[in-house]
Amino acid sequence: MKLTRTVKVGIAGVVTVAALVAGGAAYALGDDDGDVVATGPDGDRARAAALALLPGGIANSVERDNEAGATWEVEVTRADGKTVDVRLDAAYQVVVIEGDTENEKDEKGEN
Repeated sequence: MKLTRTVKVGIAGVVTVAALVAGGAAYALGDDDGDVVATGPDGDRARAAALALLPGGIANSVERDNEAGATWEVEVTRADGKTVDVRLDAAYQVVVIEGDTENEKDEKGEN
């Protein structure tokens, strides 16, 4: 059976997507603020690493990051209700945990 060029390109596309999914690639989408929101296995791993540092917390978002040598930023609402940004490196180790400045502005009525 001879495959047409269109069928070959379609098959190649499906194989590429399957390889990315199987390889655990992080999928990135832009949000309303232009931040790169991460989903997929790598985003899930960043979320889990941040929550392990803050038991009882809730992860609100996961983004790719480049501040302070970080690769990931996970916004977490701690058990006490305060929101912090957990910055992680490429190995999902903590770089810094700091107050979420956007949330602090909201609480002061600056936004």
